[in-house]
Amino acid sequence: MIDPVPGQVSAPAPVPAEAVAPLMRGIAVLRQLTEAGGTLSLSGLERATGLARSTVDRITATLARMGYVRLDGRDAVLTPRLMELGNAYLAALRLPALLDAHADALADELDESVSLAVGDRDGIRFIHQATRRRAMSLSFRIGDLLPAERTAPGPLFATEWTRADWHHWHERRTADPADLGFPAIPPRTEGTGAPDSDFEAYVERARADGWALDDQLIEPGLVAVSVPVRDPRTGRVACVASVVSHTSRRTATGLREELLPRLRSTVAAMEADLRADLREGPTAEARVPPSDLAAWTGASKQELGREFVESLARGLTVLTAFGESRAELTLTEVARATGLARATARRALITYEHLGYVEPTGRTFTLTPRVLSLGFPPLSRTSLPEIAAPHLAELADRVEESASLAILTPDSGTGTGTGREIQYTARAATRRIMSADITVGTRLPAHRTSMGRVLLADTPDGDFTEVRQQGYALVEEELEQGLRSIAVPVRDRTGRVVAAVDVAMHSTRRTAQQCVEEILPELHATATRIEGELRTAGRFTRVPLT
Repeated sequence: MIDPVPGQVSAPAPVPAEAVAPLMRGIAVLRQLTEAGGTLSLSGLERATGLARSTVDRITATLARMGYVRLDGRDAVLTPRLMELGNAYLAALRLPALLDAHADALADELDESVSLAVGDRDGIRFIHQATRRRAMSLSFRIGDLLPAERTAPGPLFATEWTRADWHHWHERRTADPADLGFPAIPPRTEGTGAPDSDFEAYVERARADGWALDDQLIEPGLVAVSVPVRDPRTGRVACVASVVSHTSRRTATGLREELLPRLRSTVAAMEADLRADLREGPTAEARVPPSDLAAWTGASKQELGREFVESLARGLTVLTAFGESRAELTLTEVARATGLARATARRALITYEHLGYVEPTGRTFTLTPRVLSLGFPPLSRTSLPEIAAPHLAELADRVEESASLAILTPDSGTGTGTGREIQYTARAATRRIMSADITVGTRLPAHRTSMGRVLLADTPDGDFTEVRQQGYALVEEELEQGLRSIAVPVRDRTGRVVAAVDVAMHSTRRTAQQCVEEILPELHATATRIEGELRTAGRFTRVPLT
């Protein structure tokens, strides 16, 4: 081990003269929203960032225009579309796509949580979680940052730390002894964590053993065992796979003795897949055609005026230039992928390098794990009803009728569809004296409802071929006299129908033809918005349907 160098806390690096100040302020707003769990009042953002209220208003208006934030009264709320920034990093990394099936299979086999993590300076950041649902379950999310010394993966990454890395770790421990800079874990108190000298010995044991154990370092009861997954090109640690449990189920010793061999076997399979991917060579480089960003930002600026911060919008788009087969990009490639001028792209990259989101290597740039800190942790647990809720509310306001989301429940045994039910999972009611009185959780016979017919039409034994062909279902008074509803499907990334959206009303308010002419286009537009966010949220996470 290279000897650590204790020292005084260094002054922050000076901001480069070419850094984009509005981009830095926008990143600060996104970070505060992330640490607040995804929602924070505008006045709260003002206090947390130290920015003027007028600046906060302009930044959130710009983020709202980009679809990254929703303004809900006096609150700013992160939206799933923001996950496209973290998706760019995860796609460029490729490890989740190559290894997550192994992690999921191991979690199913052991009935324990399994995670994959990468190193982020002197911390670790999760890139995949396969968790078990229990009363005592893990709350860690993809993108969460943990201090290396309080985790099982940490010492494995620390075996490769440089002298500068150790120096940074000592500085951080001096400046933040309670780990307040890591909101994903409880603060360090007496009896939690371990002395810094113990971590150095812990790293040496991990170097010798080739694995590491966390015996309640994060909080009492939590235990984990970790094994490194090595990059076949360099032999360095690409990521670390961990099995995590609770002392009510297994002791740390039991975890090591009973599960470590199986974890090692899984890691060997992971490394074999990495070698196979390397032998196959890179896929055809996915060149992104120049976007219409300049035209879009220009139009947005013209519409919103000074409330739209054009340099912030352009700067955030730079992160989306990266992705699968685009892990390393030159300045020219970034400019071409985003449609930005080279000078604009260069200033954004300088800003990201200063903030730690981009790392230069020669003439190319790569994203760092810190990109996941931009909204990914709170959004990675978003459910389909949470995605749909604001869109249903907007739909109900536009058409002045109630709007709902439903899923299909399992067949009760008839095999014909007549025994199946739909379950309402989200709803936006309209303010009318007489309206459809249905609450979330309600179950109804699928074949007698418009949403049910849309859902049944996508099943292998579905009888509603006409519904499948026309793309919607209209039901007249089959569930109740005077009730008319029209529904369209909601599809996931694979094109599978996972839910349906409907508008229901009394038959006196609109004819069937008016429903098709007036309501159906609004339904399709709403479903498209929900599907867009569902595709983004579901690229590297599992989106619960309820």
